[in-house]
Amino acid sequence: MAPGGDPVSGAAIEAHVVVRREGFVLDAEISASAGEIVAVMGPSGAGKSTLVSVIAGLLAITEGRVHVAGEVVSSPRVQLAPQRRGVVLLGQDPHLFPHLSARDNVAFGVRVSAGEGRAAGRVERRSRAERALAEVGLSGIGHRRPAELSGGQQQRVALARALATEPRVLLLDEPFTALDPVTVADIRRTLAERVRAAGCTTVFVTHDVVDAVAVADRLVVLEAGRVSQQGPVREALTAPATDFVAALAGVNRVNGRVGDGVWGAGVLRLRAAGVRGGDAVALIPIGAVRLESEGSGASEGGAAGAGAAEAARAAGAATWTARVERIEATPAGARVYTASPPVVCELTVAQMLAAETAEGDAVRLSVDAADVRIVAS
Repeated sequence: MAPGGDPVSGAAIEAHVVVRREGFVLDAEISASAGEIVAVMGPSGAGKSTLVSVIAGLLAITEGRVHVAGEVVSSPRVQLAPQRRGVVLLGQDPHLFPHLSARDNVAFGVRVSAGEGRAAGRVERRSRAERALAEVGLSGIGHRRPAELSGGQQQRVALARALATEPRVLLLDEPFTALDPVTVADIRRTLAERVRAAGCTTVFVTHDVVDAVAVADRLVVLEAGRVSQQGPVREALTAPATDFVAALAGVNRVNGRVGDGVWGAGVLRLRAAGVRGGDAVALIPIGAVRLESEGSGASEGGAAGAGAAEAARAAGAATWTARVERIEATPAGARVYTASPPVVCELTVAQMLAAETAEGDAVRLSVDAADVRIVAS
């Protein structure tokens, strides 16, 4: 937000939101340009749903100001009604009227969103509703009621209704949480296509980093009520500023220090040419870490056979010994969590069986220096 609380030119949303509740303070700034899709992520309790509820007009702010298309819609003295903001909020529950058909649910949204002088007749509303349903892949089901639709179809109807109202801003609060993975992938693609075709400015709260990568232009991360990182999605995930973002990106973020051109954290040492001395962070992709059990044959998460650690050292890799703290099953095999320093690696089922690794075991880890980025803290 520009000095004095004025909106930045060209911003569809410009907000500084402060909400104080017992035991929690949300103090976050967020903006979105016209037509931009912004993903909002963060751990549970970070304030994501509170943020979009304020923008939607469902919650009042303690301090700050919210501009939508240059208009002040929220401040300590202004609280424009939700229906007058040109903003639509779609959450986990599609909130369809059970007694209305899919077509009439969408047409109802068109009717209530029409301002003075824009009122559409019944035939036009139904026609717009049919078009909106077709655009989200629901041609021919307009006559069905919500109880006759799957969860994915209901969410598509809700999306069609939201876009048919031609909102200035679309707010999405984890709309895919209740859907199965196959349905989510399908509706995610539909959402991206329709929102971009409509040129609708969108703020998308999600727990799934795939949503951000597949749909959003920019990522805003909330942690403990504050924005901890923001920027283009790929850039943010490539250079995670916090452990939470690193986990989203599948990267180990290890704190250490640089001295004499070498970065170190506990027993782990890596070359750090060009990085100034002092505190620094090593960004190590989880998939780049190889594992061997101490005293057994080699089993590496992504390399090839016995003696891999020696070959890695010869190629300029870092090798160190660690103890397994936790093993977490994954669809592909397992994630192995080690300590001192905290590093995670992934193993396939075959690699787990070969390694015979258990919690409490000592293991050898290695990583190629070329796979690691070291950045000053």
